[in-house]
Amino acid sequence: MGETKKTVAVIYGGRSGEHEVSLISAASVVRNLDQTKYRVLLIGIDKQGVWYLQKDDELQRCIAGAAALEIHIDETCRVSAVCGGGTRETFSTPATGTLPVDVVFPVLHGTFGEDGTIQGLFEMVNVPYVGAGVLGSAIGMDKEVAKILWIHAGLPVVPFISVRKLDWASSEKRKQIIERAERDFMYPLFVKPSCAGSSVGASKAPDRMSLEKAVAEALLWDDKVLIEPFVPAREVECSVTGNERPEAYTPGEIVPTHEFYDYEAKYIDPDGAALLIPADLSETEFRTIREIAVKAYRATELSGLSRIDFFVRKDTREILLNEVNTMPGFTTISMFPKMCEASGLAYPDLLDRLISLAQERYVQRNARNYSYKNGKN
Repeated sequence: MGETKKTVAVIYGGRSGEHEVSLISAASVVRNLDQTKYRVLLIGIDKQGVWYLQKDDELQRCIAGAAALEIHIDETCRVSAVCGGGTRETFSTPATGTLPVDVVFPVLHGTFGEDGTIQGLFEMVNVPYVGAGVLGSAIGMDKEVAKILWIHAGLPVVPFISVRKLDWASSEKRKQIIERAERDFMYPLFVKPSCAGSSVGASKAPDRMSLEKAVAEALLWDDKVLIEPFVPAREVECSVTGNERPEAYTPGEIVPTHEFYDYEAKYIDPDGAALLIPADLSETEFRTIREIAVKAYRATELSGLSRIDFFVRKDTREILLNEVNTMPGFTTISMFPKMCEASGLAYPDLLDRLISLAQERYVQRNARNYSYKNGKN
């Protein structure tokens, strides 16, 4: 008699500027999940944040090769979370009643997906889930906080100035911010939201006028933005998986055909960048990047998986941490699964590992004491 299949709820979409990316990533994940091991439930979150269980037709359409998942709206399939229900009663809909789930795979990018919010819900429901926990997700989403922790850990980062919306609204403080950026750095500068991914809201500023415009644009996506010097560097990435014992894989290099590796280059233009795996680096550079990636992973309290992004300066070969992505892209052209594959971890095996890590962390979490009575549980 065969082993019972695990039920995996793949959650996708979301209230995020990266909603469409999630539809593509999730479709790729579903096609690479071993159907002999897993029973897949699809839960789509629309742009208003409403959850809908998808019918089997959508699953079969995806398995047959659809490039992106869709979200079908049916009020009888509207999903509610059952707090405290655990794996026996994780979710429910009017049409199905309670839905037992063995593990949740949230293929969600950006706000309300990889910022700790939905992870907090999974903790309340008490269900295993793929990826970083509440703290690691929140840190990873906030580029300023991640950089502060990396600096504290003695890791090399790109220097930055943090700008808050309230300060930028003050003409006096805005002038001070601009003068500081011009004093500390030289044009061109790079501006990006502190809490956004996929290069959404990011732009290059060659002068003061474009800097003001870039900050205003970035503040549409977040209440805090970073101003950094534009680093003339190669863009190198490193995949990491694991909980207490993280493992870094073969680094790869992004060679963008655009001015920088922006949203369009990542997800829209099929010729937006060339991916070199392994990256063209020396053995020493390979080793250094993997070592820093693991240290950065630990310093930001990550678990499950992440993609750590680096700059390697073209002039000095200095290696600098750029940012971390706690739920990296899983599309057919995404670097994260490709770098794992280059180290011998095939896509389906990678998904098996991530699910196993989620269940491992769940067991550890539930072994803790959560009540105190006469010194006992």
